[in-house]
Amino acid sequence: MSVPLPLDDQLCFSLYAATIAINRAYKPVLDGLGITYPQFLVLQTLNEAEDGRSIGAIAERLALEPSTITPLAKRLEAAGLVTRIRNPADEREVRVRLTDAGRACWAETGCLGPLIVERSGMTPDRLASLNAEVAALRQALALKPGDRPSITE
Repeated sequence: MSVPLPLDDQLCFSLYAATIAINRAYKPVLDGLGITYPQFLVLQTLNEAEDGRSIGAIAERLALEPSTITPLAKRLEAAGLVTRIRNPADEREVRVRLTDAGRACWAETGCLGPLIVERSGMTPDRLASLNAEVAALRQALALKPGDRPSITE
């Protein structure tokens, strides 16, 4: 049996604490716009898709369950930032699109990356490299055990 690492030496805790720190850095900007970080992520995914996305596609893009996205989309709709429309060909599918107000809100936030560059003191290249490493880790962890090559191969 291995000895547990001290908390500060555990990658999962470092990622968790960094996420909290990033959310705290974003909070004043997002509060000024009246949106939460998860709502910001939904706006970002919609900004990527010119014709909007289904609830399922948003959920897939954000690695969340559709049942998590539905209330976010409803709150964004109540705020006038998106529209939700049922697909006439398939009533089970709800498509979400940015409104003009949603586009304006997105334009005000755009990419919050410069805020992290400023607050972290790291170069954009260093942050891009770190992001690539974390993305690779996320991708590797998302694989099923049988889908990943063994480290002994």
